[in-house]
Amino acid sequence: MARMPSAERRRQLTEAAIRAMTRDGVARTTTRSICAEAGVSLSVFHYCFDSKQALIESVIRAITADYITVVKEAIRPRGTLQETVRAGFQAYWDHVSARPGEHMLTYELTQYALREPGFEHLARRQYEMYRDTYAELIEQLGRSMEFQLLVPVGVLARYLAAMTDGLTLNYLVLGDDTSAADVLDMVTEHVAGLVREPESPRA
Repeated sequence: MARMPSAERRRQLTEAAIRAMTRDGVARTTTRSICAEAGVSLSVFHYCFDSKQALIESVIRAITADYITVVKEAIRPRGTLQETVRAGFQAYWDHVSARPGEHMLTYELTQYALREPGFEHLARRQYEMYRDTYAELIEQLGRSMEFQLLVPVGVLARYLAAMTDGLTLNYLVLGDDTSAADVLDMVTEHVAGLVREPESPRA
């Protein structure tokens, strides 16, 4: 077996775990099945991860980082704030539509972590990541478009995290893309109403 840097091995095993868990479910996915998926030995797995907790945290981070990158690339100043915000929501939603299995896996990981003694902090960290990501995006957008937010960043970040989380689960259950688009349009308008944009200079 070719030698590979440990960081690359961890990435390889994390991606294998995502595929296996998406296909088979978290409870039925074992370290042995992940190794088979990745084509490595158990000793390689234990060299890269010292516990199942560490693997699950890596899986959560990888899935979240993937769609965060997509949204960040979409959040660039456009003609209006509404257009900019809606583009960010659409980028996220395109990711949900393209990879529903991965998003379903995030809910399964949350439930698993909450029910497994000693894993609860992983579920908390997962949702803290959602909140922190929205806070970062809001602040990034505020700097680039020079607007003033009428509510605390943390409050809006929690609201948006809860909204997208609930809407995603609703879509996974009902499969209704049209209703999701309508909700995202409404939330975009709501967000725009929580912002005071800079006044145009007087002539």
